[in-house]
Amino acid sequence: MHAWAHAPGRRYAQVVTDRRASPSDLSDARWKLIERVLAAWRRERRGRALDFGRPPRHDLREIMNAILYVDRTGCQWAYLPHGCPPHQSAYGYFARWQKDGVFAQLSGLLRELLRQQEGRAVAPSTDVIDAQSVKTSTSVPARSQDIDAGKKIVGRKRSIITDTLGLLLAVLATAAGVQDSTAGRTLLEQAATDHPTLCKVWVDDGYREHFFEHAAAEA
Repeated sequence: MHAWAHAPGRRYAQVVTDRRASPSDLSDARWKLIERVLAAWRRERRGRALDFGRPPRHDLREIMNAILYVDRTGCQWAYLPHGCPPHQSAYGYFARWQKDGVFAQLSGLLRELLRQQEGRAVAPSTDVIDAQSVKTSTSVPARSQDIDAGKKIVGRKRSIITDTLGLLLAVLATAAGVQDSTAGRTLLEQAATDHPTLCKVWVDDGYREHFFEHAAAEA
């Protein structure tokens, strides 16, 4: 059952009232951490919209809960449970937040909070880089896949850079056949741009020689 905003005091045009809670739902404390970022994003977008006077159709917390459900379960958008926002709307918000850098902003906010709790400087100076090849589902386009010859895996490769606490700084997805060193160089340049305080990187043997050569060429 849906309640509509024609009733006095309604903040949203559509409010979900009968959805069963999911383990992936945001707790009140977690929602409080990210609410201001999403609310600021909505205000900025609505300030440029022609229908600014209309109330938003969907609660941002319910949109994020729908996105987290897809992320945790791996289901397709169309299979969101009854009571969630329409899957077209949930995916639409997901795509816009991805394009507008909202997820990167949230990740940065949470990383800073965790580093502060651990008594670290907000901005990291040391990072760790690694990669993992993973099999992909049959629905993934073949042109985006390849064979990791060393690990005998057909699929994609995810390369990541984290701080020394394991908190994500940068990520790059490629076909599995891309060499670790090639993806790592692109990823390291991205991390250096986004996190200018970085001055040291820990790598394994698959990166070392290539990175030394690159550093020597840049010197």
